[in-house]
Amino acid sequence: MDELQLPKLAAWVTDAGLAGESETSLLTGFSERVVAAGVPLARSSVLIDTLHPIHEGRVFGWERDKDEIAPRDYGRTDGNVPDDRWRRSPFYRLLQTGESFLRRRLTAESDGEFSVFPELRAAGMTDYTAMINRFAESGVIGHMDCVYSSWVTDAPGGFCDADLLGLQHLMPFLSLAVKSAALGRIAENLVETYLGRDAGRRVLKGGITRGVADRIDAVLWFSDLRGFTRITDTAPEHVIPMLDDYFDAIVSAIHERGGDVLKLIGDGVLAIFTAEDRRQACLAALAAAKLAQQRVAVLNERRFAEGVPTTDAYLGLHVGEVFYGNVGSKARLDFTVIGPAVNEVSRIAAMCRSAEQPVLLSSAFVSALDDKKRFVSVGRFALRGVGRPQELFTIDPGA
Repeated sequence: MDELQLPKLAAWVTDAGLAGESETSLLTGFSERVVAAGVPLARSSVLIDTLHPIHEGRVFGWERDKDEIAPRDYGRTDGNVPDDRWRRSPFYRLLQTGESFLRRRLTAESDGEFSVFPELRAAGMTDYTAMINRFAESGVIGHMDCVYSSWVTDAPGGFCDADLLGLQHLMPFLSLAVKSAALGRIAENLVETYLGRDAGRRVLKGGITRGVADRIDAVLWFSDLRGFTRITDTAPEHVIPMLDDYFDAIVSAIHERGGDVLKLIGDGVLAIFTAEDRRQACLAALAAAKLAQQRVAVLNERRFAEGVPTTDAYLGLHVGEVFYGNVGSKARLDFTVIGPAVNEVSRIAAMCRSAEQPVLLSSAFVSALDDKKRFVSVGRFALRGVGRPQELFTIDPGA
């Protein structure tokens, strides 16, 4: 690599990182510029751990003369025991030894050292280098404590020393840019996971001022699980896995039909559906309710076969105007919905037990749909904390 190109490459990586380029764009742009600087690079990859409820981290790849490679997530290992392929990887070796640089010529003799080498040699690769750029302790986020990278060539003579020295010189710049991009992705994942998708997006766009809320018209969803307290008392060891199973079924149905989950309250789910047309929001909520019921039924078959507790969901649906935004103390804010309609929907859901119905709808919800043939009145009920009795409806199973 021409030493005169190093400052230009370092400046490009820095500018790209400041511009908020994705990890894929960073690696692609960097690798193409390295090739233009005279390095016979054929493949490159970058790995970085993350903070995510399911995935351990993400791999980004580049190959010369090929289309952009989609990032690939890698999962957690059960019990934190690394799988055999990871144990036989160059990165694992570097972690175990505490070293930061590893180079191997790819020959028949080297095939047995690492699991990836036979695949690379079969693809015509001749020389392999792995690097780890570690973070200081204060820069560690969760398990994200370094950036892994690999660099491979198919040149007959492999890399020259100047090529590898150049890559080592530039990797701190690329690692810092990749870390910056990963932190942005982590922030997005965390706020959407813990606040909800729409609320998370609003917070990331700067909607964090205390006491500022929008007045919105929304369909309100409140559901909880039948017999949850009894199951908690009689089989406490099953509670967390059970909640995970039923929340998966219910929350996924809400998301797939365009709703946003705002809170998980014990065994309860508070969600909203919004649309310019109130009727469309109500239809989306009904579609989510139907999908959730189907998924809970499938889940119950599986859990029954496994001999673990099963239950069903009670659901209340209501529609009204609410305040949507930040509320709380100076030190602890919550992004949620506030208003009488929120209290009413939770009371409606609670009436499912008395009315012996899995789903109850408010008269305002039914009126918004303007299709009473699909619904059956179950009577008027006095809801705790609500000033006047309300007529509630359920879905006509024959409609």
